[in-house]
Amino acid sequence: MKRMSAAHLRASRGRLFVISAPSGAGKTSLVKALLVRNPKLRVSVSHTTRKRRVTEEDGREYHFVSRETFADLVRRGEFLEHAQVFDNSYGTGRETVERLLAAGTSVVLEIDWQGARQVRQALPECTSIFILPPSLAALKERLQKRQTDSPEVIARRFGDAVGDISHWIEFDYVVVNDDFERAASDLSRIVAGNGEDLRASRPELKSFVHALLAAA
Repeated sequence: MKRMSAAHLRASRGRLFVISAPSGAGKTSLVKALLVRNPKLRVSVSHTTRKRRVTEEDGREYHFVSRETFADLVRRGEFLEHAQVFDNSYGTGRETVERLLAAGTSVVLEIDWQGARQVRQALPECTSIFILPPSLAALKERLQKRQTDSPEVIARRFGDAVGDISHWIEFDYVVVNDDFERAASDLSRIVAGNGEDLRASRPELKSFVHALLAAA
């Protein structure tokens, strides 16, 4: 039997894409559009202690678990990453991601910047992407349109989102969601390996984020 080289094994391994954004930037909708354009991609379904919304299904949006179950999974080292976001915990199952990647399937993680930082440390070969809103006014409007949170929760999410934006520079690529179709196309180009112009290091991005945060 012919033995595969280390280079061939690396080439046959799936790629890991980590996508993060402040709440209200349109990350979930963009990831859904990405999956339509790239049906071979798989999204890893995270665990959360958050209460399930009426429009959600267990195992589809999240694996909804109790705080006790989540803490037990943490103790057993079952998570590739986990973080506290607002009043709830979120975590990505390690075994599922590793199994898909080993089988040659590329995986998308839709997680916050804290989790993204942990994944980059554990799997530095991953590709990390941050989604930015075109303005803070647009961000607040998107949060209000959800109609799933109280005004107090929306205000808190908006305040935390402003802080989240400051972590954009930690990512490999940044997509500005000012036009949904263009942003979806940009995301797809990055996944295809054609997004060098969307690097987080591009000169014009720093001044854009500075102006964005100045409006806070």
